Amino acid sequence: MAITALPPDTDADIARVTEALAMITPRWNVRILLALSGPPLRYSELAGKVSWLQNGQLHPKLKSLCDAGLVQRTEHSSRHVTYGHTDRGAALLPVLPVIVTWAEEHLEKADRPLLAIEQIEDSLTLLTRRHAAAILWVLKSRGEVSGRALARIVMPSSDWTNVYPPLRQLVADGLVDTEGIGQPYRLSVAGEGLGPVFGALSAWSSGQPLSHAAQHPVWGRPGAAPAPKQWVSNQSLPAPAASSPVRVGGASRPTWQNRDLFSHTATARPMAALAAGGPRR
Repeated sequence: MAITALPPDTDADIARVTEALAMITPRWNVRILLALSGPPLRYSELAGKVSWLQNGQLHPKLKSLCDAGLVQRTEHSSRHVTYGHTDRGAALLPVLPVIVTWAEEHLEKADRPLLAIEQIEDSLTLLTRRHAAAILWVLKSRGEVSGRALARIVMPSSDWTNVYPPLRQLVADGLVDTEGIGQPYRLSVAGEGLGPVFGALSAWSSGQPLSHAAQHPVWGRPGAAPAPKQWVSNQSLPAPAASSPVRVGGASRPTWQNRDLFSHTATARPMAALAAGGPRR
């Protein structure tokens, strides 16, 4: 069933990406996936890696990830059950550094160095705003568009004025620009920069290799370099130092270390993800 007035292939692409974001954005989901990035773990072993989760929180999270096809529960015997990535879950891991690259380049710098996992969580908060993917798709493909025209495309069965709350949010988040009331909308520099992120999510959600991301019909970059080589951690890694690399001002982007990007053994309870966006809060 069509959700926008866009062509069927585009509509289906947006729906897949929106569904993919809905799988991984809920609180702690990405951290649990990263904790499972090595060999399959017993429940108690996994609980030890995500020790900030209170009793009763981990099981429903695992069930939702299993239902989404990202985690596999294997019952070896009645007393021996393990959890590990499905192939689909493992294929998601290389998408995460793409999100961090965008966050380091375009999100406002926080008042403290952020771990890469926090960059991911902040970014996902932005991208799962209601109607965000469809609005960004239209603006990327059509350039400047009026609010009324956007409404006809993005929410054809709704009152056209309903497009303005999500548009105002995207402007506040720094992904969309406008000159003011009554003026057309267009992608900001940060919005334009989402190409690799949406291309990677589109490739993953459609079961294609990440090398296809650069060829996305809307977000692709013809002639772009192939996607980075897939990385999967097979070991427990130490917690990163407080000064985890983060791009500051106009400094060149640091080289990521796997332990900084995918650490899942922090000794302190992690802070909740910021409501990321144009400016961080």
